[in-house]
Amino acid sequence: MQLIMDSLFKKHRLFISQVNMDIVRDMINKVSWEKPLVSIRGSRGVGKTTMIRQYIRKTYGVTPGEALYCVMDSMYFTKNSLLDMAERFHLMGGKHLFLDEVHKYENWSKEIKELNDLYPDMKITFSGSSLIQILNADADLSRRVLTYDMAGLSFREFVRFYHGKDLPVWTLEQVLDNPDAVCDEVLKIVGSPQKLFEEYLRVGYYPFYDGNEMEYYSRIENVVQFIVDQEMTLFCGVDPAYTRKIKAMMMYLADNLPYEVNVSKLSSYLELNKQTVLAYLSSMNRAELISLLYSDNKSVTKMQRPDKVYIHNPNMLCALAKNVNIGTLRECFVVNQLGVNHEVEYGKTQGDFKIDGKWIFEVGGADKSFDQIADIPNSYVLADSMEFPIGKKLPLWIVGLIY
Repeated sequence: MQLIMDSLFKKHRLFISQVNMDIVRDMINKVSWEKPLVSIRGSRGVGKTTMIRQYIRKTYGVTPGEALYCVMDSMYFTKNSLLDMAERFHLMGGKHLFLDEVHKYENWSKEIKELNDLYPDMKITFSGSSLIQILNADADLSRRVLTYDMAGLSFREFVRFYHGKDLPVWTLEQVLDNPDAVCDEVLKIVGSPQKLFEEYLRVGYYPFYDGNEMEYYSRIENVVQFIVDQEMTLFCGVDPAYTRKIKAMMMYLADNLPYEVNVSKLSSYLELNKQTVLAYLSSMNRAELISLLYSDNKSVTKMQRPDKVYIHNPNMLCALAKNVNIGTLRECFVVNQLGVNHEVEYGKTQGDFKIDGKWIFEVGGADKSFDQIADIPNSYVLADSMEFPIGKKLPLWIVGLIY
């Protein structure tokens, strides 16, 4: 038994001892790690693995004992089951099992449910793709698991980690109620935020930027390729023969955003029927490759045509588009940042976006006027290249402070 576990213990020690502690996300303090079953979901590259390893190092140290960290696509699990490994770990006094990339293990949901029944005193934390379905998995874990969804870096986090300026988190309500006070504090801590904001739009979302912009974009392209080739074929039923079509769709959307969806035109370009195009768009949205916007989220049906499509985040747009339109980049930023904790709808006839059904936002440059939303209650302009609010015309970067 000891010899079988030694290889896992050795890998645990290597992974945990080598984890970089420079960027420790605030989310690490929001996760209820002591709960029996915890799930951390998120798109590839946002930092799930790093955060889990950092928590283990801070809480249990480097040496395995009470805690054990396992990567589920390890060669170990080609010959050994999760159930057998967990039984051995529990018999050796193990208290907390961490399972990374759990979706790469075929029967993960059934075996985790069984482990929870067999060893209720052992905590299990697992991570996986944003596409894993806790509710619809082979074994329904929805009533047992506490689930967290992890996003990439906000503008606030980017400023903190890459420029050493620690800004507080404000709620959207605080930002809208008292933007002058928020901007005063930001300028006091950061100085001029505009240059940092422009940098964030290019290279700030993923926590793996190391100063080389071309390498950063290459890694983002690899993220996109992996999600399409591996995760969408596994979770969304996409035929591997059609992954090339999805990549073509991503490139087409990147160069035609913000894209007011013409399904007929898109299906003709991709040589796919309309139902398939809509199904692919829905799957790409779940995979956090794109963001689909509807004018009324409450009435959305499964195969309804979305009103607008955006690439998921500004850095992904910069990596994929041949020529990035600044207006598109601004709107992409707003949808991405507000979409983490708020419901974003397409404004259609009232502004660019409706947030939580009550706030209207129009997005543009410094000269953007109120003409289009002048008589609408709870309406605001988010304008680029501004440092101070002018009435309800607010700096665009201010919505990057809310997580």
